[in-house]
Amino acid sequence: MTDTQADEIDFSIMYATHRAFRRDLQRLAAAAQAGRGRAPQALAGWENFSRQLHHHHSVEDAALWPQVEAKIAGRPDAQQLMKDMEAEHAELGPRIDTVEAALHSADPDLGAKIEDLYQVMDNHFRHEEDSALPLIQEVLTPAEWRKFGLANARKFGLKGVANYVPWVLDGSTPAQEREFLGAFPPPVRVANKLFWQRSYAKKGLWQS
Repeated sequence: MTDTQADEIDFSIMYATHRAFRRDLQRLAAAAQAGRGRAPQALAGWENFSRQLHHHHSVEDAALWPQVEAKIAGRPDAQQLMKDMEAEHAELGPRIDTVEAALHSADPDLGAKIEDLYQVMDNHFRHEEDSALPLIQEVLTPAEWRKFGLANARKFGLKGVANYVPWVLDGSTPAQEREFLGAFPPPVRVANKLFWQRSYAKKGLWQS
């Protein structure tokens, strides 16, 4: 391994988390199309999705973007990118509320509102993956990235981590599972295999 490779940040967890968010909204859209958008399993899946998304973005706002902003003084393009990330987070809130209201009413436009949320979320993730992650790779060290990861874990707490890990893995391919779990220390992988996966499966999220 070269020194450059050793200093690279591993974004496996970030990419896997984005994939899980996209997966859940696709599942919600499919449930709505099949007339099951208001079924208990779909509502439970949506509740978990919205809670995970709020957590994900609130930790980025509190523990990731400030670290980046501290490194980009005198770089107006990078500073604008950080403003874009904040604005895109803000765009999601009202759309989540709109889908939430539609799920608990007889709104005939539920499918369209889910699609609108998906497009805004997906555009944000693409922007983050294409522009913000390369900037993070440039200006942060792996130790600073781990600081963000630790802040994420502290905010989750053990119970939250025990739900987050199998949630991300839900529906993953074996290769995706190996890549995601490989970014965690062995105790996390063992706990997920022995306890967390089973507990998550019992919730029956999205099952018809």
